[in-house]
Amino acid sequence: MVKLYDGGAYLVNGTEIVPEEEAAKVASLTGKEVTKEKAKKGTMAYSILEAHNTSGDMDKLKLKFDAMTSHDITFVGIVQTAKASGMEKFPVPYVLTNCHNSLCAVGGTINEDDHMFGLSACKKYGGIFVPPHIAVIHQYMREMMAGGGKMILGSDSHTRYGALGTMAIGEGGGELVKQLLCDTYDVSYPGVVAVYLDGKPNPGVGPQDIALAIIGAVFKCGYVKNKVMEFVGPGISSMTTDYRNGVDVMTTETTCLSSIWRTDEDTKAFLALHGRADDYKELNPADVAYYDGMVYVDLSTVKPMIALPFHPSNTYEIDELNANLEDILRTVEVEAAKISGNPDINFSLTDKIVDGKLQVTQGIIAGCAGGNYTNVMEAAHILKGKNCGADEFSLSVYPSSQPVYMDLVRKGAVSDLMAAGAVLKTAFCGPCFGAGDTPANNGFSIRHTTRNFPNREGSKPGVGQMSAVALMDSRSIAATAANGGKLTSATEVVDDYQVPDYEFDDTVYKSRIYQGYQAGDTEKDLVYGPNIKDWPEMSPLTDNILLKVCSKIMDPVTTTDELIPSGETSSYRSNPLGLAEFTLSRRDPQYVGRSKEVDKMEKARAAGQCPMEVDPELKAVFDKIKTIPGNEQIKASETEIGSMIYAIKPGDGSAREQAASCQRVIGGLANICKEYATKRYRSNVMNWGMLPFQMEAEPEFEVGDYIYVPNVKEALDGDMKDIKAYVIGDTIKELNLYIADMTPDEKKIVKAGCLINYNRNR
Repeated sequence: MVKLYDGGAYLVNGTEIVPEEEAAKVASLTGKEVTKEKAKKGTMAYSILEAHNTSGDMDKLKLKFDAMTSHDITFVGIVQTAKASGMEKFPVPYVLTNCHNSLCAVGGTINEDDHMFGLSACKKYGGIFVPPHIAVIHQYMREMMAGGGKMILGSDSHTRYGALGTMAIGEGGGELVKQLLCDTYDVSYPGVVAVYLDGKPNPGVGPQDIALAIIGAVFKCGYVKNKVMEFVGPGISSMTTDYRNGVDVMTTETTCLSSIWRTDEDTKAFLALHGRADDYKELNPADVAYYDGMVYVDLSTVKPMIALPFHPSNTYEIDELNANLEDILRTVEVEAAKISGNPDINFSLTDKIVDGKLQVTQGIIAGCAGGNYTNVMEAAHILKGKNCGADEFSLSVYPSSQPVYMDLVRKGAVSDLMAAGAVLKTAFCGPCFGAGDTPANNGFSIRHTTRNFPNREGSKPGVGQMSAVALMDSRSIAATAANGGKLTSATEVVDDYQVPDYEFDDTVYKSRIYQGYQAGDTEKDLVYGPNIKDWPEMSPLTDNILLKVCSKIMDPVTTTDELIPSGETSSYRSNPLGLAEFTLSRRDPQYVGRSKEVDKMEKARAAGQCPMEVDPELKAVFDKIKTIPGNEQIKASETEIGSMIYAIKPGDGSAREQAASCQRVIGGLANICKEYATKRYRSNVMNWGMLPFQMEAEPEFEVGDYIYVPNVKEALDGDMKDIKAYVIGDTIKELNLYIADMTPDEKKIVKAGCLINYNRNR
């Protein structure tokens, strides 16, 4: 059972939940009067944020982090941006891992070129370099960096170490650049929602099951959006820290800002095992803590779960799905048809019902969610003495780090898995973002990974290829594998098995990881491969702007995987213009060409030429603009021209800044939406110099229309609640836009044209 409280709630003595409307009970339980404002300071989140805030104002936070981390899809652009902005060294421990473009299999030498660039950056600026296949980003940070009361910033959305007492946040690269330049992460004080865990998980129920139950309850209603999830309650101590880590990493899929957990002796033991006992800090809420919401989870009622395509919140109990296969799977097929938009693509799940059972194509246990020691050990136990069969079903297992892999070998789990037909692979994030174990066309994969978005796991509806992924826990994946690929709940096969204690061996880390923090040598050169390119020039904002609508997406949610696809495109993340060619390629393939035509006009204007010579239709557009009262003197030479994307709710999913920068480098100047799916995507939009417009009304404009926004810099200096804009068509239609709160620095960044320009101006 997962219950969401209608309003705020108090937690008294860590165990008593008092709904806000019954606040009078707090005094009777504690024997003293406690105000709501004081109780808000009783959360663990408040104390950690206060310790890292430099503004002196807890309503408007300016945070500095203890450490940072990036992987090989993001660190090249971050270092390039920081270098262009004047960075001289890494001021905090900065870990560069190589767990995304690890395979070095696409695009010639470019992936390994990025790795060599990262190593050279660590030598020059003083960083920590984790070579390919040694550890996935978040497992290394858990093992070696996270600790009680810390804050860590990562350029990956699943930057979550709350179960170790660390508030970690995943953001786009621009926010890491600010930290590298000794600036701050600026955010209004977030809401804090308690997740009260009661009882204990039943045998066969794993961390992914707990996480999916919570995600299914909170995502659609936005219950924790941009808030901190604070895990409390006695149920925490029923789980090992390794298990908790598996729940915690999935909080990203709720769209929360960060997470933090109550710590205990097991947390302390985990850190001590990894040689970091001093990093333990006991964390508990105060005797009275007020929360902006309360999620109550009775762990004993959670059953093995499955998140069907195409989102982690599309959750069902496996037993419920098996009892209603045709009805439930048909709803997924309907959604697949909408996503493909192509009647010739016949994606089916009901065709996989064989003798009343769902036949699965593939199983994957991998990454920061699935590859943990406990998960793999449980899967190995279930599969011991059994086999996956010699048909289409296959199973791949990726331990999350080499130390985990080494102990799995010692414990015999690897040989048990291999004997059953599983393929063991090295630490790699590919199955999470579409660069490893891509299913066959019309295939159906079950994965203990983090995401199952459309256009992610190899699907290319534009060229007739479509597959789908469901999320499950490793235990039920193993049970399914032991049943020849027929979907099976782990509760059907579990016994009283107890996972043996983990034995951590950091020999491989001592052998292979470059530890260069505070040992940088500025005389050393960065090593550039031919694909690593600098950012192109971007224009500063003008007083008046003209936007051309280059894409209009009316899906309820648009993910970052749709804005810039993952998979093979990841090899171009260090080449801004090369990567930009893939923008919206699987959602609106004509977008890039449209935006580049707009960019030609702006580049001509910025170079002092007349943009009307590039596109003669502009003359008619500006003639109409001059009929708007107060705009009679408008000049094309003084009006920035850019492309615009409209989407109802863009930016769910990855923290990747390229979802915004790819628009910007080919002419993007604004997004317009009803709401932004995540703070991190909106921050990316602003850091790349684009205006984050919103509007309440339905969009009465189409692709190819122009939207004129006068006095936009003046609007940025105002309250931004009512920004007049005009659709320039056969007639002129007025639009009412607005922009949600921006910090003074965010306004300066947008006015400068991007974060690089802003820093250069300083």
